[in-house]
Amino acid sequence: MTDGTHMDTDTGTDAGTDTRAGERAAARRMWHLLEPLHAVVYYAPEAYEEAAALGYGTAERWPAYFAWRAAPLGAAGAEETTAAFHSFSPDMVARYVPESWRIAAPDAVLAARTRAVTRTYAALLGPGADTPGVAEAATLARRVAGAAVPAGPLSAANAALPWPGEPAAALWQAATVIREHRGDGHLIALREAGLDPVESLVSFAAIGAAPPEVFASRGWTPAAWEAARSRLAARGLVDAAGAATGAGRELRAQVERRTDELAAAPWRVLSDDEREHLAKALEPFWVAAIGSGLLPGVNTLGIGKV
Repeated sequence: MTDGTHMDTDTGTDAGTDTRAGERAAARRMWHLLEPLHAVVYYAPEAYEEAAALGYGTAERWPAYFAWRAAPLGAAGAEETTAAFHSFSPDMVARYVPESWRIAAPDAVLAARTRAVTRTYAALLGPGADTPGVAEAATLARRVAGAAVPAGPLSAANAALPWPGEPAAALWQAATVIREHRGDGHLIALREAGLDPVESLVSFAAIGAAPPEVFASRGWTPAAWEAARSRLAARGLVDAAGAATGAGRELRAQVERRTDELAAAPWRVLSDDEREHLAKALEPFWVAAIGSGLLPGVNTLGIGKV
């Protein structure tokens, strides 16, 4: 065949297609392993303490969340942050940005974020946070992060940061670059599917990724949610009850396939054996993060659902 793929004469399957499907599956598996390692910092008491020391309110997680996640962008304004984060309503973002930078400069936030990561991982793993396995995992994950060609502002900004010397913090930063690269690719997939930010959430809820009330954390009003649902219904993507139609499920499946496709590229820098070795090395972190009870059981990312 002229595209360089070949047909398996025993099965009739396209080996090139099988390879791409395997790469997509591998990227999704590694995302499931790495996401809790990244996200646990947004919920950890050590991170709340670091945020409070900077002057952020800690009665809810959002002041620190917007500061931690947006700081690599510099003193970004509300419009830039809204575009980068995508799923949050502009009104919600404007409550925290640019106020975040009047409380603490981005450089100070980034330094505190590294301290929060180091303390959080030490609390989760105890002596296990300072072992050769952690350093090895950080080295492998950093190779993947270094191969992640920035797909958008968050992946680019995190990739440009200096690397922490402490292995656990370096592992978190690598996980963050990789997950923001995936997230920026996901935004590309959503735009290609013709889904705006609130439609993205409504259509995701419609396939059962999480109940609609979970997505209320993104700050959209009931009126905005219903308007988006009406737009999706007009496209034949949801029914009168708000559940996804067959076309709606297929569109979301296309989004997920495209996301995995874009996320797969940096993982090619590792051999299959190296990727499997990294997965094994990440297991104690994954178990510790999930077992901590800090992460919500149902989340807006649909992990475990899609």
